[in-house]
Amino acid sequence: MPTVVLMDVSLSMTRPVSLDGVEEFQRKNLAVHGLNMLFEHMASNYRLEFTSLMAFSSLWELLVPFTRDYNALQEALSNLEDYDKTCVEAALNGVSNVVQQEWGSACPCQLQMTDAMDNLEELLRLSGGDGQIFTMEGPLCMKSVQTMFGKLIDLVYSPFHAVLHCGNLSSDVQVFPRPEPVVMDEEVEPMPRTVSTDLEIVGFIEIADIASPPVISRHLVLPIAVNKDVDEVGTGTTDELEEEPSASQMAGKSPNFCVLLHGSLKVEGMVALVQLGPEWYGMLYSQADSKKKSNLMMSLFDPGPGPLPWLGKISHLGPISEAADNPYGEDDSKSPFPVQPQVKRSYAQNVTVWIKASGLQTDVQKILRNARKLPDKTQTFYKELNRLRKAALAFGFWELLKGVADLLERECTMLPDSAHPDAAFQLSHAAQQLKLASTGDSQYAAFDHNIVPMHTDFSS
Repeated sequence: MPTVVLMDVSLSMTRPVSLDGVEEFQRKNLAVHGLNMLFEHMASNYRLEFTSLMAFSSLWELLVPFTRDYNALQEALSNLEDYDKTCVEAALNGVSNVVQQEWGSACPCQLQMTDAMDNLEELLRLSGGDGQIFTMEGPLCMKSVQTMFGKLIDLVYSPFHAVLHCGNLSSDVQVFPRPEPVVMDEEVEPMPRTVSTDLEIVGFIEIADIASPPVISRHLVLPIAVNKDVDEVGTGTTDELEEEPSASQMAGKSPNFCVLLHGSLKVEGMVALVQLGPEWYGMLYSQADSKKKSNLMMSLFDPGPGPLPWLGKISHLGPISEAADNPYGEDDSKSPFPVQPQVKRSYAQNVTVWIKASGLQTDVQKILRNARKLPDKTQTFYKELNRLRKAALAFGFWELLKGVADLLERECTMLPDSAHPDAAFQLSHAAQQLKLASTGDSQYAAFDHNIVPMHTDFSS
């Protein structure tokens, strides 16, 4: 998630800060000291973060565009100039322009602002409440600034380390950016759910079966080397450090399950289903940035036992070897997905909807057209008649049933002499059934009841 640092360079930041009765620093110097502390931490522990530096007073200026070069960011901090009064509205418009130009409007971005405003809480409320204000405890001094920025680093910019397990294999990994807690709105008492530091691979599935699922976030999965011998070297002399191989060199020579997994998923064209917590799953897959470069990615599904309807419940999936027959066929010509639900979905049924009068008129005219072609269209006639009857009963539209019954009786009286005698019987029977249903208090008004054709025999 990109970060924008918005530095206040107005005259208010030049106010002196008294330390032990001696005026030594300006407020701007304290802010620069804290930001240097943040940039040094990100350079060593959060290098993948894209960061931009902007300065503002009554106007705004982009000092450093989005970059991973933290030396450039620190150099820009050392060359700040002082300007006039503070205008936050112009600065926020500038942030919006810079972020949308670089990342578009769909990418979330973190904004870190150095200012002593009293209306920060109102800004957070207007933006939806997703944010936090960090203030210094005690007097303005270097120590309180370091404490405040330390809290910010621990909350937002501390790397997320986890252990990726697959059977007896495991690997220490870093997930970037760190997964944010997820709150499910539909729960009675919503509680934030966090990703576990133990990621368990529960199975593998073909890319074609998982398709392009909806996810809430995507993350890089990077292998990390945990070497206690290197960690315990400490701060020795320069000669001692040159004799010992570096941690990165030793990590490159030692086998790593994360590297094996990435290569296997890329070659086999599969994804790994990983459990993030209780009834919460995600997937690991290889994503190519270019023809020669690819990364191991992890996407998080919505929390729940069945985040992807076409796969069913994740806990119900199992290995192919346990199936009586190969669900993919002997030649991989079929697929067991999508899983058919036990209950037919409401949106999968043909539901009659009358939003406009023309829709109702069309359904009535369809019944009358089939009525004029009786007995050849007997089945179609009763099918359309029962569809209209159920819709009218569902809406409580009793007058419609009586009106259609009157139309059928009128059609019966207007039959030509050449018409089949069965047509008159069927029309009279259908009209009578609709009138009984329109009363609403008989067994014929039951929703599940269907009007069946009247049995007649004109063979003799």
